[in-house]
Amino acid sequence: MTVISVRRALVVAAGVAVAAVVTGGCGLSAEIDREVDPERTRAAASPKPPPIVAPVETGAPRPGDAEPTPSVAATGCPATGVTVSTGAVNAAMGLRAMPVTLTNCGGGTQRLNGYPDVRVRDVENERMDVTVLKGTGPITQLDDPGPHPVTLAPGESARSVFVWRYSAVDAATLRGSGVHVEIGPAVGAERQTVEPEGGLDVGETGLLGTTAWQKVVD
Repeated sequence: MTVISVRRALVVAAGVAVAAVVTGGCGLSAEIDREVDPERTRAAASPKPPPIVAPVETGAPRPGDAEPTPSVAATGCPATGVTVSTGAVNAAMGLRAMPVTLTNCGGGTQRLNGYPDVRVRDVENERMDVTVLKGTGPITQLDDPGPHPVTLAPGESARSVFVWRYSAVDAATLRGSGVHVEIGPAVGAERQTVEPEGGLDVGETGLLGTTAWQKVVD
């Protein structure tokens, strides 16, 4: 072999070695690190534990938080300061009678003088053609105290009695039944909607009698 051939062979071998180092540099460097300091290499390869985060109590009040204001739903008393409820319907020979109670649920005094203001609506919430009377004369003879001043302290109640006679009602569609009844303390006052059990079967052109508010005495 000539000197030139030997030199050429050495050059080629050196180039191959350099290429191997370049292409495998990362693996070689890692291997060297493991040989020199195996403990440091294992520590670097191990994942770090996630940071510990203290739980946050979202429901607990924090210092400086304002006290929540009770809502109407929580207190059970609307802004008007009164609630309206209906009792069971008493039916006898086609005559119906239903007590209606107005309660002072607020903190002030409530004053009444006269008859409740009433609107009757059907199952579709459409207003029905019902004549609401002040008194019960055309329907039946029932004691009516008539208009007089009634003062209700907080927690006290007044009562009116609604009377009517049964009129044809479609049992399938509830046509002719007063499903939604709006009741206010007096004309011009805000009315509340109640749904009496069984509805008011007054028919499409029925009459509804009412008695004046009278204080409930325990």
